[in-house]
Amino acid sequence: MRRISLFKTRLLFIWLGLAYLLLFKFWPMLGLVIAFQEYSIGNGFFDGPWVGAEHFRTFFDNPNFSQVFANTVVISCYRLLFVFLPPIVLAILLNEVMSKWFKRLVQTLVYLPHFLSWVIIYGICFIMLSEGSGLVNQWIRQTGGEAIGFLTSEEWFRAIIVSTDLWKDTGWGTIIYLAAITGINPQLYEAAVMDGASKWKQICHITIPGLTPVIFLMFVLRLAHILDGGLEQILVFYNPLVYSVGDIIDTWVYRMGILEGRMSLAAAVGLFKSVIALGLVLGANQLSRKITGSGVW
Repeated sequence: MRRISLFKTRLLFIWLGLAYLLLFKFWPMLGLVIAFQEYSIGNGFFDGPWVGAEHFRTFFDNPNFSQVFANTVVISCYRLLFVFLPPIVLAILLNEVMSKWFKRLVQTLVYLPHFLSWVIIYGICFIMLSEGSGLVNQWIRQTGGEAIGFLTSEEWFRAIIVSTDLWKDTGWGTIIYLAAITGINPQLYEAAVMDGASKWKQICHITIPGLTPVIFLMFVLRLAHILDGGLEQILVFYNPLVYSVGDIIDTWVYRMGILEGRMSLAAAVGLFKSVIALGLVLGANQLSRKITGSGVW
């Protein structure tokens, strides 16, 4: 009892955290039951007629299933390939900058896009890339070329999605890696300098190995969202002309499940995504344990 009284403040915060998880994370999971029912708005979660796996079959048998699934995976893989590494590189480069004012200036400039909404970013892209009055197309016409419909072209849509995501979140992602670098023992760098190691060798043999556990942690967490193609971003950017390359699972669910009121179908697709994400996270966590000796848990 004496120990409990000594740590009652800590226990209070622990219980508050557990209460939050139970109330906002676990309790809402009861709503997944509507994925197996014909749910109607206004009815209780357990009042709808039971239909089993009917909504899953509806999703899998839909003629657009293979297209939206492939689009989701391709866009997510592009993000993993082109957006995952730049924050690591930027953090390493910023760590080597000796001028404090220049380092702060660069950090501020690369962090700012994160605080812009996708609507504003689309507005910037429209000003730059629109086929009629975009600055880029004006320059193309002035050089004798023909205007390109960047925002309505299947060839350019994914490149624009990935590049805008890269521009928006690269600076913000460096925060985690810069924090991890500050946790590396500075005596390792001092010993490396005494041994005559160059900056490049210090990065290769001290900085990168020190970042490896964090890199794998972020990789595991990103895999959990491999089927999240970025609903808000794509809803702002896409249009019927680019459905063949830009229609992802989330946008399909938004149209079919939300706009048409088919809540059970939306819940079934969400459950499908969650099961896939769980499998990927478990596999990546085991891989991380084997390579780095540590994982998310």
